[in-house]
Amino acid sequence: MVYNVVMETKKFIKNDAGFTCLNCGFEVAPLLYTSRDHCPKCLFSVHADITPGDRQNPCGGLLLPVASIPSADLKVGYVISFLCRKCGAKVRNRAANDDNKDLLIKLTNPEARLK
Repeated sequence: MVYNVVMETKKFIKNDAGFTCLNCGFEVAPLLYTSRDHCPKCLFSVHADITPGDRQNPCGGLLLPVASIPSADLKVGYVISFLCRKCGAKVRNRAANDDNKDLLIKLTNPEARLK
């Protein structure tokens, strides 16, 4: 008996365009070393990707940063958890080198997390 197994693989698509943050209005410059997907000032993002970088998600809701978790891998740094205000989806992404460190640290405390 032969089984055909189709495995879906996620592929990263580099998309490092600058943008204006829809939450705070900050003019966000390209990151240059990977794709920029959230505001470094307030950490908000837009629910824009199905596969990282593809900008194909029709939701387009504002992603609220709800938690930040320091990674055991020092190369990764922090991982930010987001909640979509429009559809309720939960999304995670790596923090960038220039992200607001005070806010990243604040989001590690469950009692201080943004609501």
